[in-house]
Amino acid sequence: MSAFTSALRIALAALTRSKGRSLLTGLGILIGIAAVVVVTALGTGARERVGSQIESLGSNLLFVFGQGSQRSGVRIRAGSNFGLSEEDAEAIRREASAVNKVAVYAEVKPQVSSEYGNAKIAVVGIDRDYFDVRNYRIAEGRAFTANEERFKSKVCLIGLTAQQKLFGNSDPIGRYVRIGKYPFRVIGTLESKGQSQFEDQDDRIIMPIGSWRARVVPTLGNRVQLIMVTAKSAAHIPEAERQIDAILRQLHDIADGDPADFQVRTQDEFRKSQEAILGILTALFMAVAGIALLVGGVGVMNIMLVSVTERTREIGIRMAIGAKRRDIQLQFLIEAVLLTLFGGLSGIAVAVGVIAVLTHTLEWTMRLSFEAVTAAIAMSLAVGTVFGFLPAQRAAALDPIEALRHE
Repeated sequence: MSAFTSALRIALAALTRSKGRSLLTGLGILIGIAAVVVVTALGTGARERVGSQIESLGSNLLFVFGQGSQRSGVRIRAGSNFGLSEEDAEAIRREASAVNKVAVYAEVKPQVSSEYGNAKIAVVGIDRDYFDVRNYRIAEGRAFTANEERFKSKVCLIGLTAQQKLFGNSDPIGRYVRIGKYPFRVIGTLESKGQSQFEDQDDRIIMPIGSWRARVVPTLGNRVQLIMVTAKSAAHIPEAERQIDAILRQLHDIADGDPADFQVRTQDEFRKSQEAILGILTALFMAVAGIALLVGGVGVMNIMLVSVTERTREIGIRMAIGAKRRDIQLQFLIEAVLLTLFGGLSGIAVAVGVIAVLTHTLEWTMRLSFEAVTAAIAMSLAVGTVFGFLPAQRAAALDPIEALRHE
């Protein structure tokens, strides 16, 4: 222990004598460690953000999309939605035992005007089950009734962002918005659901699907762009997916194994897809951080080699008064580790500030985890040990007599 204590004391004294050099040498390690810690926190925050956004869509959700298919040698264009209709939704509602609720969805983004202003806003046609499927709640006013849905009444509900665009701070309930040549009376406002990875969920106007088809996009007929389904529970999702596929294939006369004109996706698939993208981005950023650490480590090694050359006579004197080669090696190895540890701790401090700024700017939940701090310190020690070994070995290998003659 005395040999280690002596080496530590001499190493600290040597680093203190060259404060400027020590600071600049630790800068490369600082950048690399800060990058690693920030990327780790950013990845964790992004995953939590994506998870919360997907959960905000609803619980136990399945999405049925229309897609292009090949029939009788003719390619049906993807997005034309020939594969989906309200009859499909009704069949799923009636025949799929693993399904709880079924809702239809159709959307366009026309120019919408009011007495206060105008803007491009998503106008959505739905049935009443949509509120339960998507966990939408009414903030003020009311939802449309079964009779209003049946008789295609000119009524709508408005999201918070759309409300601010069209009415500012005024109460929109009872007022009218004009879509095309038709006025629609606002009967309620929706509770805010915030931004999803797909869109601003509050920048929309919602109305009965019959009203939407009759007056917003009358050319669409009974077709819909999307069918949303909730399974009875998370355990029922795979069975619900199989039942929906079988029902729609039977309705559309599509044999098993043939390309379908629809696609069934689950929330879990969306989550896995987003996490895969985040994983690739995190790996790329980690690679950049690793390169920064490598460059910092090479910088430490070069500075230590220079230090060995400059202190050759000092090393000779220490050997002459009884220091062993392993004592010299330990001293220079400790110097390298202290440099990288200083850079690592400084990098963690910088990362804390960057994470605070990103948390405020992005409005994400980002935390500096204990695991990330531990890994950062371990990497600092490892870099110091690996890149400090060669200078320490070279210092220990010096010939004492030649070292004493060095000027």
